[in-house]
Amino acid sequence: MQKDERVTAIAAIFGCDDALAGQLDASVTALAIPHKTMIAHQGDPSDQCWLVIDGMVHIQLIGFDGQRVQLAYHGPGEFFGAYPDSTTHRADIVAHGRVQVLKIPTRTLSDMSDAHAPIGAGLARRLGRQLDMSLDRMAARSTLSAPGRVHAELLRLAGESNRIVPSPKVTALALNANTTRETASRAISALERRGLIERTDDAMIIVAPRMLRDMVY
Repeated sequence: MQKDERVTAIAAIFGCDDALAGQLDASVTALAIPHKTMIAHQGDPSDQCWLVIDGMVHIQLIGFDGQRVQLAYHGPGEFFGAYPDSTTHRADIVAHGRVQVLKIPTRTLSDMSDAHAPIGAGLARRLGRQLDMSLDRMAARSTLSAPGRVHAELLRLAGESNRIVPSPKVTALALNANTTRETASRAISALERRGLIERTDDAMIIVAPRMLRDMVY
């Protein structure tokens, strides 16, 4: 992952400007992790925070009977690992598919959050949203499909003006919709083909907001 892609992803995750994202990027390690790789073992020390950019990680527990049970999963735009302090991994963390992550030391992220209000506020918003999604998953409910989340995010960004200025970057859109870049790109292309959205040099225009709202499911 190139530096400009990392900075874009960090800015989208924390809702901060590129300058502050660049400061955080100085402490970030970008990793591409193959399918089924064991990222961490249950009981291992944990002093890193991981930000999922693409793919998915499964959180799995080994019970008293030796059986492996999936506790949760984390997708694009979500965090796992240790925060705000170092701790111990409570479960195994396994890559599902090819996973791209940004890894940052727990202490660095905690210090940046304390020193820079946008980082702290962005982290709080992101973790609050992640908690809501985790509760939904625990209840075995998924209210929206991946394309539906993209559609909902476009409507949220456009607001009453039905315009997004500047036009959203696909990476940032995918992270905020908790899906992959490829899924977000396909959803946008499908909307363009149907004439529901249009892109200019400096904006994205929702031409048919009512039809787009009907596609949020």
